[in-house]
Amino acid sequence: MGRLVIVAYRPKPGKEQRLLELTREHVPILRRLGLATDRPPYAMRAADGTVIEVFEWKSSEAIASAHENPEVLAMWARYAEACDYVKLAEIKECSDLFAGFEPLNLG
Repeated sequence: MGRLVIVAYRPKPGKEQRLLELTREHVPILRRLGLATDRPPYAMRAADGTVIEVFEWKSSEAIASAHENPEVLAMWARYAEACDYVKLAEIKECSDLFAGFEPLNLG
């Protein structure tokens, strides 16, 4: 069974465009490796510039497998150069009843 996840990436100074590039290639890489479903991912931006991505892993096992996959680990290292991962609770909009964000095009 798939696992929907929501992840928030706060770009490091001057790394906004790099973060968008990484986010565009993220799910296609996971799909190629058989780790993510074909469900379309969604990406959005908070007022403070944080990028929020929603996507679906194939399973809990796929998530565990990703943590041992050299290609995924290399991709996550590129993310670490471009952003910090933040909890959704740290995003101001997430305290609103209807959290609203700027949509981002991943295509």
